[in-house]
Amino acid sequence: MESSSLYSEFRKKVYIVIYHTNTRAGRLFDLILLGVILMCVLLVMMETVTEFDQKYHSYLITLEWIITVFFTIEYILRILCINSPIRYIFSFYGIIDLLAILPMYLSLFLTGYNILTVIRALRLLRLFKILNNPHFTNHSNKLRRALIASRGKIVVFIYFVLISTIIIGSIMYLVEGKENGFTSIPISIYWTIVTLTTVGYGDISPQTPLGQIIASFVMIMGYGIIAVPTGIVSAEISKISQNKDLQFQNPCINCDNTNYPPNAKFCPQCGHSLENN
Repeated sequence: MESSSLYSEFRKKVYIVIYHTNTRAGRLFDLILLGVILMCVLLVMMETVTEFDQKYHSYLITLEWIITVFFTIEYILRILCINSPIRYIFSFYGIIDLLAILPMYLSLFLTGYNILTVIRALRLLRLFKILNNPHFTNHSNKLRRALIASRGKIVVFIYFVLISTIIIGSIMYLVEGKENGFTSIPISIYWTIVTLTTVGYGDISPQTPLGQIIASFVMIMGYGIIAVPTGIVSAEISKISQNKDLQFQNPCINCDNTNYPPNAKFCPQCGHSLENN
Protein backbone atom coordinates (compact mmCIF):
# COMPACT_ATOMS: atom_id res chain seq x y z
CA MET A 1 0.00 0.00 0.00
CA GLU A 2 2.83 2.34 0.93
CA SER A 3 4.76 1.48 -2.23
CA SER A 4 1.65 2.24 -4.31
CA SER A 5 1.31 5.60 -2.59
CA LEU A 6 4.97 6.40 -3.21
CA TYR A 7 4.61 5.44 -6.87
CA SER A 8 1.55 7.68 -7.24
CA GLU A 9 3.42 10.55 -5.62
CA PHE A 10 6.38 9.91 -7.93
CA ARG A 11 4.12 9.95 -11.00
CA LYS A 12 2.53 13.19 -9.85
CA LYS A 13 5.86 14.94 -9.34
CA VAL A 14 7.24 13.68 -12.67
CA TYR A 15 4.07 14.81 -14.44
CA ILE A 16 4.39 18.31 -13.01
CA VAL A 17 8.04 18.55 -14.07
CA ILE A 18 7.57 17.15 -17.59
CA TYR A 19 4.17 18.48 -18.63
CA HIS A 20 3.63 21.65 -16.59
CA THR A 21 5.80 24.15 -18.43
CA ASN A 22 4.28 26.96 -16.36
CA THR A 23 6.11 25.73 -13.25
CA ARG A 24 9.70 26.59 -12.47
CA ALA A 25 10.79 22.94 -12.48
CA GLY A 26 8.90 22.25 -15.71
CA ARG A 27 10.38 25.25 -17.47
CA LEU A 28 13.88 24.33 -16.30
CA PHE A 29 13.39 20.75 -17.51
CA ASP A 30 12.30 21.89 -20.97
CA LEU A 31 15.20 24.33 -21.23
CA ILE A 32 17.64 21.53 -20.37
CA LEU A 33 15.87 19.27 -22.88
CA LEU A 34 16.20 21.86 -25.63
CA GLY A 35 19.86 22.34 -24.78
CA VAL A 36 20.46 18.59 -25.10
CA ILE A 37 18.61 18.53 -28.44
CA LEU A 38 20.74 21.39 -29.78
CA MET A 39 23.88 19.60 -28.61
CA CYS A 40 22.76 16.41 -30.32
CA VAL A 41 22.08 18.15 -33.64
CA LEU A 42 25.47 19.88 -33.41
CA LEU A 43 27.19 16.54 -32.80
CA VAL A 44 25.50 14.96 -35.82
CA MET A 45 26.57 17.89 -38.01
CA MET A 46 30.17 17.68 -36.77
CA GLU A 47 30.24 13.95 -37.54
CA THR A 48 29.92 14.85 -41.21
CA VAL A 49 33.15 16.90 -41.02
CA THR A 50 35.73 14.23 -41.91
CA GLU A 51 38.73 15.76 -40.11
CA PHE A 52 36.77 16.44 -36.93
CA ASP A 53 35.14 12.99 -36.94
CA GLN A 54 38.45 11.18 -37.42
CA LYS A 55 39.98 13.03 -34.47
CA TYR A 56 37.06 12.85 -32.01
CA HIS A 57 34.96 9.93 -33.31
CA SER A 58 34.99 7.94 -30.06
CA TYR A 59 33.97 11.00 -28.03
CA LEU A 60 31.16 11.81 -30.44
CA ILE A 61 29.76 8.28 -30.22
CA THR A 62 29.96 8.34 -26.42
CA LEU A 63 28.08 11.62 -26.25
CA GLU A 64 25.50 10.30 -28.72
CA TRP A 65 24.82 7.32 -26.48
CA ILE A 66 24.57 9.51 -23.37
CA ILE A 67 22.02 11.69 -25.14
CA THR A 68 20.13 8.63 -26.40
CA VAL A 69 19.89 7.19 -22.88
CA PHE A 70 18.68 10.58 -21.61
CA PHE A 71 15.97 10.69 -24.29
CA THR A 72 15.01 7.07 -23.59
CA ILE A 73 14.52 7.74 -19.87
CA GLU A 74 12.55 10.88 -20.67
CA TYR A 75 10.32 8.97 -23.15
CA ILE A 76 9.61 6.24 -20.60
CA LEU A 77 8.82 8.79 -17.87
CA ARG A 78 6.40 10.59 -20.18
CA ILE A 79 4.54 7.32 -20.69
CA LEU A 80 4.52 6.33 -17.02
CA CYS A 81 3.30 9.61 -15.55
CA ILE A 82 0.15 10.13 -17.64
CA ASN A 83 -3.19 8.35 -17.43
CA SER A 84 -3.52 7.83 -21.19
CA PRO A 85 -0.10 6.66 -22.43
CA ILE A 86 -1.51 5.42 -25.76
CA ARG A 87 -2.69 8.93 -26.57
CA TYR A 88 0.81 10.27 -26.01
CA ILE A 89 2.55 7.43 -27.89
CA PHE A 90 0.54 8.05 -31.05
CA SER A 91 0.47 11.84 -30.72
CA PHE A 92 2.66 14.08 -32.89
CA TYR A 93 5.18 14.75 -30.11
CA GLY A 94 5.10 11.11 -29.03
CA ILE A 95 6.09 9.89 -32.49
CA ILE A 96 8.84 12.50 -32.74
CA ASP A 97 10.17 11.50 -29.30
CA LEU A 98 10.27 7.84 -30.36
CA LEU A 99 12.02 8.62 -33.65
CA ALA A 100 14.61 10.58 -31.68
CA ILE A 101 15.81 7.50 -29.79
CA LEU A 102 15.50 4.77 -32.44
CA PRO A 103 18.47 5.59 -34.75
CA MET A 104 21.23 4.85 -32.23
CA TYR A 105 19.65 1.54 -31.25
CA LEU A 106 19.22 0.63 -34.92
CA SER A 107 22.90 1.41 -35.50
CA LEU A 108 23.73 -1.61 -33.31
CA PHE A 109 22.29 -3.87 -36.00
CA LEU A 110 22.39 -1.78 -39.18
CA THR A 111 25.01 0.66 -40.43
CA GLY A 112 24.30 4.25 -41.38
CA TYR A 113 21.24 4.75 -39.19
CA ASN A 114 22.97 6.87 -36.56
CA ILE A 115 23.05 9.85 -38.94
CA LEU A 116 19.25 9.89 -38.70
CA THR A 117 19.62 11.27 -35.19
CA VAL A 118 19.46 14.68 -36.87
CA ILE A 119 15.66 14.23 -36.81
CA ARG A 120 15.97 15.11 -33.13
CA ALA A 121 15.95 18.68 -34.38
CA LEU A 122 12.19 18.23 -34.77
CA ARG A 123 11.98 18.11 -30.99
CA LEU A 124 12.86 21.79 -31.00
CA LEU A 125 9.17 22.24 -31.73
CA ARG A 126 8.74 21.87 -27.98
CA LEU A 127 9.92 25.46 -27.82
CA PHE A 128 6.28 26.38 -28.43
CA LYS A 129 5.37 24.49 -25.26
CA ILE A 130 7.98 26.37 -23.23
CA LEU A 131 6.78 29.73 -24.53
CA ASN A 132 3.25 28.86 -23.46
CA ASN A 133 2.44 32.25 -21.97
CA PRO A 134 -0.58 34.42 -22.81
CA HIS A 135 1.35 36.99 -24.83
CA PHE A 136 3.20 34.51 -27.07
CA THR A 137 0.38 32.01 -27.46
CA ASN A 138 -2.12 34.77 -28.24
CA HIS A 139 -0.05 35.83 -31.25
CA SER A 140 0.48 32.20 -32.23
CA ASN A 141 -3.26 31.54 -32.17
CA LYS A 142 -3.92 34.66 -34.23
CA LEU A 143 -1.46 33.55 -36.89
CA ARG A 144 -2.93 30.04 -36.97
CA ARG A 145 -6.48 31.40 -37.34
CA ALA A 146 -5.32 33.78 -40.06
CA LEU A 147 -3.71 30.97 -42.03
CA ILE A 148 -6.82 28.81 -41.71
CA ALA A 149 -9.10 31.68 -42.72
CA SER A 150 -6.96 32.55 -45.77
CA ARG A 151 -6.24 29.01 -46.99
CA GLY A 152 -9.07 29.09 -49.56
CA LYS A 153 -7.77 32.28 -51.15
CA ILE A 154 -4.19 31.00 -51.09
CA VAL A 155 -5.18 27.70 -52.75
CA VAL A 156 -6.98 29.60 -55.53
CA PHE A 157 -3.95 31.87 -55.95
CA ILE A 158 -1.54 28.92 -56.12
CA TYR A 159 -3.80 27.27 -58.71
CA PHE A 160 -3.64 30.47 -60.78
CA VAL A 161 0.16 30.55 -60.47
CA LEU A 162 0.39 26.88 -61.48
CA ILE A 163 -1.69 27.46 -64.63
CA SER A 164 0.35 30.58 -65.42
CA THR A 165 3.67 28.71 -65.17
CA ILE A 166 2.41 25.99 -67.53
CA ILE A 167 1.23 28.54 -70.10
CA ILE A 168 4.38 30.70 -69.87
CA GLY A 169 6.62 27.62 -69.98
CA SER A 170 4.87 26.36 -73.09
CA ILE A 171 5.20 29.75 -74.77
CA MET A 172 8.92 29.94 -73.92
CA TYR A 173 9.44 26.48 -75.38
CA LEU A 174 7.92 27.66 -78.66
CA VAL A 175 9.74 31.01 -78.66
CA GLU A 176 13.24 29.89 -77.62
CA GLY A 177 13.38 26.30 -78.80
CA LYS A 178 15.82 23.50 -78.05
CA GLU A 179 18.81 25.37 -79.47
CA ASN A 180 18.63 27.90 -76.60
CA GLY A 181 18.35 25.36 -73.80
CA PHE A 182 14.56 25.09 -73.62
CA THR A 183 14.68 21.44 -74.64
CA SER A 184 11.17 20.51 -73.46
CA ILE A 185 8.07 22.01 -71.91
CA PRO A 186 8.90 20.64 -68.42
CA ILE A 187 12.34 22.28 -68.64
CA SER A 188 10.68 25.51 -69.76
CA ILE A 189 8.24 25.31 -66.81
CA TYR A 190 11.23 24.81 -64.52
CA TRP A 191 12.79 28.00 -65.94
CA THR A 192 9.48 29.83 -65.41
CA ILE A 193 9.27 28.78 -61.75
CA VAL A 194 12.90 29.74 -61.10
CA THR A 195 12.37 33.14 -62.74
CA LEU A 196 8.94 33.74 -61.21
CA THR A 197 10.24 33.14 -57.68
CA THR A 198 13.16 35.54 -58.38
CA VAL A 199 15.68 32.77 -57.65
CA GLY A 200 17.40 33.02 -61.04
CA TYR A 201 19.93 30.18 -61.17
CA GLY A 202 21.05 31.25 -64.62
CA ASP A 203 21.47 27.72 -65.94
CA ILE A 204 18.91 28.52 -68.66
CA SER A 205 18.35 31.98 -70.10
CA PRO A 206 16.41 33.32 -73.10
CA GLN A 207 18.47 34.40 -76.12
CA THR A 208 15.85 35.82 -78.48
CA PRO A 209 14.46 39.38 -78.10
CA LEU A 210 10.89 38.10 -77.69
CA GLY A 211 12.02 35.57 -75.09
CA GLN A 212 13.81 38.30 -73.15
CA ILE A 213 10.69 40.48 -73.20
CA ILE A 214 8.62 37.59 -71.82
CA ALA A 215 11.32 36.93 -69.21
CA SER A 216 11.19 40.57 -68.09
CA PHE A 217 7.42 40.31 -67.70
CA VAL A 218 7.82 37.12 -65.64
CA MET A 219 10.42 38.75 -63.40
CA ILE A 220 8.17 41.74 -62.67
CA MET A 221 5.21 39.42 -62.08
CA GLY A 222 7.33 37.48 -59.59
CA TYR A 223 7.34 40.36 -57.11
CA GLY A 224 3.56 40.45 -57.15
CA ILE A 225 3.34 36.71 -56.62
CA ILE A 226 5.52 36.99 -53.52
CA ALA A 227 3.45 39.89 -52.15
CA VAL A 228 -0.06 38.50 -52.69
CA PRO A 229 -0.02 35.61 -50.15
CA THR A 230 1.60 37.92 -47.60
CA GLY A 231 -1.16 40.48 -48.14
CA ILE A 232 -3.88 37.84 -47.82
CA VAL A 233 -2.56 36.56 -44.49
CA SER A 234 -1.88 40.09 -43.21
CA ALA A 235 -5.47 41.10 -43.98
CA GLU A 236 -6.80 38.11 -42.02
CA ILE A 237 -4.52 38.90 -39.08
CA SER A 238 -5.83 42.46 -39.10
CA LYS A 239 -9.43 41.21 -39.05
CA ILE A 240 -8.71 38.91 -36.11
CA SER A 241 -6.93 41.68 -34.19
CA GLN A 242 -9.92 43.98 -34.66
CA ASN A 243 -12.38 41.34 -33.44
CA LYS A 244 -13.05 42.40 -29.86
CA ASP A 245 -14.98 39.20 -29.14
CA LEU A 246 -11.88 37.06 -29.71
CA GLN A 247 -10.41 36.16 -26.35
CA PHE A 248 -7.24 34.26 -25.66
CA GLN A 249 -7.39 30.87 -23.99
CA ASN A 250 -4.51 28.71 -22.90
CA PRO A 251 -4.41 25.52 -24.99
CA CYS A 252 -4.98 22.22 -23.21
CA ILE A 253 -1.55 20.88 -22.27
CA ASN A 254 -2.65 17.37 -23.25
CA CYS A 255 -4.07 17.96 -26.76
CA ASP A 256 -3.48 21.69 -27.51
CA ASN A 257 -7.22 22.29 -27.90
CA THR A 258 -8.29 25.95 -27.46
CA ASN A 259 -11.94 25.52 -28.42
CA TYR A 260 -13.60 25.33 -25.00
CA PRO A 261 -15.85 27.60 -22.89
CA PRO A 262 -14.01 30.24 -20.80
CA ASN A 263 -15.14 28.68 -17.49
CA ALA A 264 -14.57 25.05 -18.49
CA LYS A 265 -12.75 22.86 -15.95
CA PHE A 266 -12.11 19.95 -18.30
CA CYS A 267 -11.11 19.86 -21.97
CA PRO A 268 -14.14 18.79 -24.08
CA GLN A 269 -11.80 17.11 -26.57
CA CYS A 270 -9.68 14.86 -24.34
CA GLY A 271 -11.19 15.29 -20.86
CA HIS A 272 -7.95 16.61 -19.36
CA SER A 273 -8.20 18.99 -16.40
CA LEU A 274 -7.89 22.65 -17.41
CA GLU A 275 -7.15 23.87 -13.92
CA ASN A 276 -3.67 25.38 -13.65
CA ASN A 277 -3.45 24.86 -17.41
